[in-house]
Amino acid sequence: MKTALVCGAGGFIGSHLVKRLKQEGVWVRGADLKFPQFSPTAADDFVKCDLRDPVSCRTVVDRKFDEVYQLAADMGGAGYIFTGENDADVMHNSALINLNMLEACHRRNVKRLFYSSSACIYPERNQLDPNNPNCVEESAYPAAPDSEYGWEKLFSERLYLAFQRNYGIEARIARFHNIFGPEGAWNDGKEKAPAAICRKVAETPEGDQILIWGDGSQTRSFLYIDECLEGVARLMRSDWTGPVNIGSEEMVSINQLAHLVMDVAGKKVRIKNVPGPLGVRGRRSHNQLIFEKLGWRPSQTLRAGLAKTYPWIAARVDLAASRAR
Repeated sequence: MKTALVCGAGGFIGSHLVKRLKQEGVWVRGADLKFPQFSPTAADDFVKCDLRDPVSCRTVVDRKFDEVYQLAADMGGAGYIFTGENDADVMHNSALINLNMLEACHRRNVKRLFYSSSACIYPERNQLDPNNPNCVEESAYPAAPDSEYGWEKLFSERLYLAFQRNYGIEARIARFHNIFGPEGAWNDGKEKAPAAICRKVAETPEGDQILIWGDGSQTRSFLYIDECLEGVARLMRSDWTGPVNIGSEEMVSINQLAHLVMDVAGKKVRIKNVPGPLGVRGRRSHNQLIFEKLGWRPSQTLRAGLAKTYPWIAARVDLAASRAR
């Protein structure tokens, strides 16, 4: 039986990845600081540990796994990444995890490692025009990410590539673009725009207003979790390293995203744009390279993904309200 280790298995993408691997018949060990918050883990074995600790990493990698997926990181949405208040923790914690995991895997002769990088590695100068952002993979250099989170991700990409050159690791590197779906952060300060807006619309009575950071014309593309996992699987089982974008080319403004959520919810609320952390003015996944190398591109619309995500968040909002009464 094929074996896999998923680091970050208590998080949003990691917990969904464990479920997909189990559906494929893989024996899966998960590792994270915490268990999944919203449903029991599907992993055959789950080690609750701190991957910043090299001893914990060696304990987790106690055998030669066929596949290791390294998704563990200190991260969150714009309210966590772009205020500057968490920069030291983000860089220190994530870098330690990657350094420790690579060393532990090298000691066990693990070959195939997936690393989840981020669209935040792209230079801010290429993302100033919200209507024409440039996120072609090769545009990452000369480097100038818009956050310390992006700098750490770019460093770790190079770290995995160095281990590939020097130690024979078979690295697979993907740059995720705003992955969303059910069972993700929605109200703890680390939620991303789709979850935050779904929550605000669900909490707000018809006709009242919700607050949106910035002028609302900043643009992004968002990818539903199932599409993300399909891209990861195709990259991991290919003979190509990357780095490659895994994201949607359907770009919307944040105000347009809010209107899409309202449409899915069947509810009309007013938007009030207010100052807040924004990140770059525009970002959209460029998918030509992944199509050329893997013959694949995402097919699900943003609205279809929101139609699956909004009811899950609305149910959490209703539950929280009933408990407060």
